[in-house]
Amino acid sequence: MPQQETEMFEIVVIGLLALWALGLLTSFYMGGLIHILLFLSIALVMFRSRLGRRE
Repeated sequence: MPQQETEMFEIVVIGLLALWALGLLTSFYMGGLIHILLFLSIALVMFRSRLGRRE
């Protein structure tokens, strides 16, 4: 992946983790749905690590 795409990917993962942490603190309002953000960020990290190994 080009450098620009890698930086964008990292920003998305960090953003999802930040939103998950914020949602965890305010779980009263959002319930258990906030854990979807955690799942998405972990899935993106795993997907990126698999792509990195192929190149």
